[in-house]
Amino acid sequence: MKVLVIGGGGREHAMAWKLSQSPRVSRVYVAPGNGGTALSGRLENIAITDVRALREWAQAEKIALTVVGPEAPLAAGVVDEFRAHGLKIFGPTQAAAQLESSKAFSKAFMQRHQIPTAEYETFSDPAAAHAYIDRMGAPIVVKADGLAAGKGVVVATTAQEAHDAVDFMLVDNKYGVAHNDGGARVVIEQFLEGEEASFIVLCDGKNVLALATSQDHKRLQDGDTGPNTGGMGAYSPAPVVTADVHARAMREIILPTVRGMEKDGIPYTGFLYAGLMIDAKGQPRTLEFNCRMGDPETQPIFMRLKSDLLDVMLAAVEGRLDQVELQWDRRTALGVVMAAHGYPESPRKGDAITGLPAEAEDAMVFHAGTVLDGETLRTSGGRVLCVTVLADSVRQAQQRAYDVARGIQFDGAQYRRDIGHRAIKDRS
Repeated sequence: MKVLVIGGGGREHAMAWKLSQSPRVSRVYVAPGNGGTALSGRLENIAITDVRALREWAQAEKIALTVVGPEAPLAAGVVDEFRAHGLKIFGPTQAAAQLESSKAFSKAFMQRHQIPTAEYETFSDPAAAHAYIDRMGAPIVVKADGLAAGKGVVVATTAQEAHDAVDFMLVDNKYGVAHNDGGARVVIEQFLEGEEASFIVLCDGKNVLALATSQDHKRLQDGDTGPNTGGMGAYSPAPVVTADVHARAMREIILPTVRGMEKDGIPYTGFLYAGLMIDAKGQPRTLEFNCRMGDPETQPIFMRLKSDLLDVMLAAVEGRLDQVELQWDRRTALGVVMAAHGYPESPRKGDAITGLPAEAEDAMVFHAGTVLDGETLRTSGGRVLCVTVLADSVRQAQQRAYDVARGIQFDGAQYRRDIGHRAIKDRS
């Protein structure tokens, strides 16, 4: 059986790696892939990104299943295109993907279906946005209303920082995000106190299957300081998601979302990621929805998954998720992102990468921003690698991951030294 994974980041490398382990899979293609997928003997890169061209290629190659990794192809309607030609593909339709591609759509949806989230207002007029910030004060959160590769959120600790974010996103439109009215838009919302966690499920339109819990680290530097990034590391499971929090998240957020989408005539299929803020009382509220798995959460989650991912994906596209039970490795998985010089503002490309270890049962280096230049592996993006390990405890996983990371070299490499610190704090 031939399988296609759409995307070229660390998330897609992990998906393709896991799918290739299925005895029923003869070949996994990755479009466009990266240096790591190019180096793997079990994977093959396909240099196609256009939605229609990908569909035509998948038809010609008789691809049995396609799994979509990143948000941009979903927002471009890749699922609609493939389904219209009878191809099996896992992901939300273009309409359903608005849960991520439009913050305004997502917030209005949550308000309409009483899904717990922060209070907010939406603005396309800079003067009105600035006046709202003056009225509400700080801390406050400013979000670009569109896809910004995980970086379109500013948690402003001062009013000036919020005003600057509005100018950046709305006046200058530095993210280049346009909507139906042809201009930029921002969502400004209440700052929520608590601890963040990533709650990711699979949906087949009616049934929901939760993946293992995880926690991301968004800030660039140790101690959760520095600018927001796409994610500097993650671990699974996340102790903050207790059994009670898990039950509440399913009951109050996930199931109402899936039922609400169905009620609105937009059945949701695909991965659904709810970024949760969990307060001191264990009340989860929704920070955001993503219509995909998180990156770097995918890497630790799939390191722990013992079930055959192909079987799970086929059940999802065939509406049989209620018949699936996932098996998980009891160990902790932890991933450390190694980023390029200058990330996140201006990552440098082209630095040679050396010292990569051989693949092991308990340690994998998933590639994101890499490219194979002849026989030399080079950096090609902001987040370059995710060193991901399995160990019996968070502390042991930290030690193992950093031992591996120290052996990998490229000029200007930067990574946090405290991934998993909250889990250790929670257990002390």
